[in-house]
Order: sequence, then structure tokens, then C-alpha cells
Amino acid sequence: MEDFQKMVVLIDADNTQLSRLEEVLHEISTYGRIIVKKAYGNFTKPNLHKWEDKIKSLAIKAEQQFDYVAGKNTTDIAMVIDAMDLLHTGMYDAAVLVSSDSDFTPLAVRLKESGMYVIGVGEKKTPEAFCNACDDFIYLEYLTSTKSKEQVQNQTAKAQETKKSAKDGGEEKTARKTKSKASSSSSASSSKDGKDSDIGEIHALLRIAYEKFVEDDDGYVNISSAGVYIKRVKPEFSPLAYGYNKLSDLIKDFPQLYEIKRDGDRKTSGYSYRCLGRA
Repeated sequence: MEDFQKMVVLIDADNTQLSRLEEVLHEISTYGRIIVKKAYGNFTKPNLHKWEDKIKSLAIKAEQQFDYVAGKNTTDIAMVIDAMDLLHTGMYDAAVLVSSDSDFTPLAVRLKESGMYVIGVGEKKTPEAFCNACDDFIYLEYLTSTKSKEQVQNQTAKAQETKKSAKDGGEEKTARKTKSKASSSSSASSSKDGKDSDIGEIHALLRIAYEKFVEDDDGYVNISSAGVYIKRVKPEFSPLAYGYNKLSDLIKDFPQLYEIKRDGDRKTSGYSYRCLGRA
């Protein structure tokens, strides 16, 4: 998979499922670092009024486009103009066009002719011409996080219940005491139990990283690579918020979900992991 340093994501709100927007960004982040995120539409319309909260939470810049003339799509024109402006800066490696509208086919062709890697994202109903104009096309229906989210959450819940039972039986008492002494932040340790409801999202992202970044014949992924991906998706992420000094400590604490090994034969130090079972 390509890994880009600078990517732009342009979203056609009129032709994108709001419920899948976060999953789209999770998927795109496996390709590289997103620099620009813009959504285009007339957000005063009833069918787009729910977009405000979501684009705020995802730090997407809203490009409001009023309908100057009924029946004319000013949204598409604005998105094309911005795409060409961004192209001519020469700053970006890849462009992501999130839409199921075939009207963006010429734009995809033009961007690719100029050397940009073009990724399309849309539903399976997207016309073949638009799909073929892109270097890569991602169907919303096939997103990894969509397929595995519920199952990962269920698997995480079971693992947490197993940990809780072991703790009640005293099997993890010594290990937890050692970890507590080693922790550099007592407040982080005390917040671990309070973050149990949020840690499922981290497990889901670890599953996506595992499926996208397998690096050796045994199916292991370097934990540092997974950490870089999680920070792309969730910049505020810190293992300390869940009571762990490092991401590897978090992974080690869930042997029901992961198998871990030391990277003794790698130039990069640290550990690799693989997910157990199927998501």
C-alpha cells in the first residue's frame, strides 16, 4: 500500500453517507497523513443539517455553497476549483475524492495526469468510469471498520470480562501492582477503569492496522506502525489515558485478543503483534 506524506480529502456532501464519514477517514489514514479535509454542500438544506456536528468533531472544513440558481450544482464546481488550486500548489502527493457522482470523472483524470495519486471513495452504485479514472477506489460497503466494528466490540467486551474475573480471583493482582509502581503517571493509572468504555475504539483501530499493515510472513505488524496509524486517526490518543505507559503495554494486557513478539530480527526495535481470531 502506498504511504503518502501529504494528502487532501475533498468530500461531496450531497453524495456521501454521513454515517460512514468517520470510517472513511479511518480508511484513508492507512494511506498516509491527511493535510486538508474539506466538505462541500449547501448545509442550510434539511438533508444536510445533521452534518454540522460531525464535521466539527472530525475537524473538517465546511465549504458552504448556496444554490444561486435552482437545479444547478454549485457544490461540484466549487470542489473542482479547490482541487485544481490545491494541485497547482505542488504541495500534495495524493487526492481523495469522496463521492459516488460520475461528474468527478474528468477531475480524477486531470489530477492523475498531473502526477497526483487519486483515490476515490463511494458506494457500489458509483459509475465504472469514475472508478476507473482513479488509481484506487474504495467502496463504502467494504470498509474494514464497518465490517468489524460490532464484532471487535463484542470480542473486546469478552476479553474485559475475562480480565475482570481473573482480577477478582487474584490472578492479576501481582502484575497490576508491578505496573502501578512502574507507571510515570498515577492519574493515568487511576483513569484506566474509567476508560473501559472507550478502549473498544482503540482495539478496533488496532484491528484495522493489523489488516492493512502486515509486515512479515507470520502475519505480525510492528506496534510502532500501528501507533502511527492510530495517531493519524485519533491525534489525542495516548496510552496513558488508559493506564499504560506504552501502546505495547496495552496490547500485552489483552492476551485474549493479541499475540505479541519481540522484533529481534528487525532494524527497528520494539514489538510486533497479530490479532487472534477473526474480526
